[in-house]
Amino acid sequence: MERETEVLESSSYSIATFISPHGYGHAARASAVMAALHRLNPGIRFEIFTLVPQWFFQNSLQQPFGYHALMTDIGLAQVSAIEENLSETVRQLDDFLPFEQDMLGALARQLESLNCRLVLCDIAPLGIAVAKEAGLPSVLVENFTWDWIYQGYFSQAPRLEPFAAYFGELFRAADYHIQTEPLCDPQPGSLIVPPISRSIRAPADEVRRRLEAPQHAPLVMVTMGGIQWQFDHLSALEAHPDCYFLVPGAAETVTRRGHLIALPHQSEFFHPDLVNASDAVIGKVGYSTLAEVYQAGIPYGYVPRLQFRESRVLVDYIRREMQGLPLSVADFEAEAWLSSLPGLLALPRFQYQGQNGAAQAADFISQIIPA
Repeated sequence: MERETEVLESSSYSIATFISPHGYGHAARASAVMAALHRLNPGIRFEIFTLVPQWFFQNSLQQPFGYHALMTDIGLAQVSAIEENLSETVRQLDDFLPFEQDMLGALARQLESLNCRLVLCDIAPLGIAVAKEAGLPSVLVENFTWDWIYQGYFSQAPRLEPFAAYFGELFRAADYHIQTEPLCDPQPGSLIVPPISRSIRAPADEVRRRLEAPQHAPLVMVTMGGIQWQFDHLSALEAHPDCYFLVPGAAETVTRRGHLIALPHQSEFFHPDLVNASDAVIGKVGYSTLAEVYQAGIPYGYVPRLQFRESRVLVDYIRREMQGLPLSVADFEAEAWLSSLPGLLALPRFQYQGQNGAAQAADFISQIIPA
């Protein structure tokens, strides 16, 4: 187990945060909750356990945290951002489970040495098991759990069934349960909160200025979330006469060619600020992208993941609560969606009215932290 810790200031106590490394969406949501908790109590320190890169949290958080590189969750093995590998998922789960008692004991002792009073889990089931071993309360934050996701693949991969049962038992063992909209499987007794996203930091005009994008020309973000994606046909975006395009993850360094602005995954820009500076987003349906588009109130050209069970729930939410147009995977890959841009950009922005669910989640958690 590798550990790196950034010590910024002393704290009164810590919260251990176990985060699924399946993409960056769970890390984004957990970061939003941690930031909201820190606003309520600046003395809290967070000890983060995950394989999501440390830079993501350095970019997302403005408070002290410790980082512990640990495999906390398998989720689904991905071939690409929109295609999963079920046989590889089963193989990895075979290696991951069941949790070894020696590992749970060592992690429980580590949490004690770090003065942790509570364990926060964004669908990383290991955190719940460690909390039980350490005698600490556990809080599960989710809009789906892996047992529910795996059920959708039983006909294709029956070997997922025992893993779903194992995880289901662990998820039910969480002491407290926060479900975030759009939620997939409502559970009695859970606190239900609106979409959770990291808060916008910089005004749109400032972000555009830093991007060197014109203030009044349409700016469209193209994203497939935190899982690597090979963006082809970027030359069509460079030469587009009417719009500018912002594509995170499409270059090793910040690159500007014609009407294209390509960014690396790790850049100086805060992703929610980029969304807010855009006039529309084109990309895969995923929780954190949806939540950030919802917060910004801009239209969403969304690409569903047809096999992934959560995707149908997110699409229904977009249709009810947001402005958007559906796009097929084939159209996205061939950039045939460019013909849909005028219709997407013509959709009105909607005014974000509700409270960020992170504030409600943090308020609840702050009241259950043991003294």
